[in-house]
Amino acid sequence: MIETILMTHSLLTKLFLGFLVGGLFMPMMTAKNPQSLKKVSLIYTAIFQGIITMIAFAGLVAMVVGEYPMSLAIILMIVIWAVMMYIEIRKHKLVKIANLENPVTYKLIRGVFVKVGIVQILLVAAMVVLMVLRAKGVISL
Repeated sequence: MIETILMTHSLLTKLFLGFLVGGLFMPMMTAKNPQSLKKVSLIYTAIFQGIITMIAFAGLVAMVVGEYPMSLAIILMIVIWAVMMYIEIRKHKLVKIANLENPVTYKLIRGVFVKVGIVQILLVAAMVVLMVLRAKGVISL
C-alpha cells in the first residue's frame, strides 16, 4: 500500500513538472489579447494550487501510513511547498492588479510570469534530484 501512495506522489510530481513547463507558454498564448492573461492566470493558479496540494496530501498520507519520521527531506519538501504557494499567490495578485493594456506593463508581467515559472521548475527539479540521490544512497537527508 505504501508503494502505491509513494508512486502516486511521484506521478503527481511529474505531472506538476509538466504543468509548470506548460505554464511557461501562457504569456505567449495571450500575446494578442493581453487582458486574457488575467483569466489565464486565475485558472493557472487554481490548477497549480490543486496539483501541489494533492502532492502534499499524498506525501502526508505516505508519511503517516509508512510511519516515516520527520526527516530533513520531509521538512525541505514542506518548506518548498510553502514557498511555491507564496510565490504563485503573489504572482497572481501582481497579474490581477496590473494594467495589462499598457504594452510596457504587459511585457514586464510576461517576464515575471516566465521567470517565476522557471524558479518553480528549478525548485521542484532540485527536490526530485535530491530524493533520487537519497534513494540511491548517494546522500542522506
